[in-house]
Amino acid sequence: MKFVDEAVIDIAAGNGGAGCMSFRREKCIPFGGPNGGNGGKGGSIWFVGDRNLNTLIDYRYARRHEARNGESGRGSDQFGAASEDIVLRVPVGTIVKDFETDQILAELIEPDVPVLLCKGGDGGFGNMHYKTSTNRAPRQHTPGWPGEHKKVRLELRVLADVGLLGMPNAGKSTLITAISNARPKIADYPFTTLHPNLGVVRVGPEKSFVVADIPGLIEGAAEGAGLGHQFLRHLQRTRLLLHVIDMAPFDDVDPVQQAKALALELKKYDPELAAKPRWLVLNKLDMVALDDRAARVKDIVKRLKWKGPVFEISALAREGLQPMLHAIFEHVHAQVEQPAPPVDPRFEADTPIAAPVVDEPVRPVRAAKKVAKAAQADNDEPVDPRFAPIEPELEIEVTAPAAPARRRSRAA
Repeated sequence: MKFVDEAVIDIAAGNGGAGCMSFRREKCIPFGGPNGGNGGKGGSIWFVGDRNLNTLIDYRYARRHEARNGESGRGSDQFGAASEDIVLRVPVGTIVKDFETDQILAELIEPDVPVLLCKGGDGGFGNMHYKTSTNRAPRQHTPGWPGEHKKVRLELRVLADVGLLGMPNAGKSTLITAISNARPKIADYPFTTLHPNLGVVRVGPEKSFVVADIPGLIEGAAEGAGLGHQFLRHLQRTRLLLHVIDMAPFDDVDPVQQAKALALELKKYDPELAAKPRWLVLNKLDMVALDDRAARVKDIVKRLKWKGPVFEISALAREGLQPMLHAIFEHVHAQVEQPAPPVDPRFEADTPIAAPVVDEPVRPVRAAKKVAKAAQADNDEPVDPRFAPIEPELEIEVTAPAAPARRRSRAA
């Protein structure tokens, strides 16, 4: 399938249906009243990211997508039917821009999340909508509202963590073949890669990242030399760039001059892309003599004034790949924001444990005395006796006099 990463299409939402003006006319019903229904809503245009798609070739030939209009209202209290929406499925990572202003309208990064681009027009009101207690025979009705229409540009930017950057025949396709299951075309002539390739690199259990391989760049790509620099858009979402340098070029060119020219092309295309972290990968060391490897590597690093990480590998012989892959994974994993696991507040160590509250018995007499003393201490004015606390009266126990002892009778 041909890889297409850019397309220009026209999208138009449906217009709303017009409202109806109608009156109920039946036998033996002299004043039937208004019964004109509202119009239906026009169809809208939605965009959805689909992870099963990887190209915009479907929109290279189908350039206009138009939703249907809503139905008009009818008599007998019949509302017009709403039109169905149109859902356009595009690859994940697609950016939708306005063709005239170049403004970003939507960026589809998450799959299966619909985004509304053109809203359908609402239906008009029939005369039944204007019926009131004072206006019993309205004759006004409104047409439907028009739907939105736009001309948009679709740009696909692949979602990858690491991007491979280098001159043609630097060994980028061989490298992505060696570290992932991607199988791009490999040949001994330049510009073998004509479109980006993605590969998933698995470092260990549940440890992986995505690598993107783009066509090679040459000096003057900004002016249209080679395949141009339009493929650099696929590296704008990456977190790390691997600058692959050919240690044994077949045309005896200077790899240092090529590396400087490529860095200059990055700045011409996008300064933010040139400011991304970039690591140096010296490839094809198996074609350099063992005695000259250390001296050649040291010379390249010194002439480039390179202070970042440097990896010496051979993609064809699978040499030096594992240390590089582990370092890449640690770098990418450190930049990904990991969500904090939820913590149960019952088991937090720093949370102070509240002491149990013990309800003390209320003592009204002492409490009233304390309030009175506090009021007297704060205010020099005398307390109104009407609002003074009432002290309970003291209970006086009254003992009844003892009953007189009975006299014993003589008979007893």
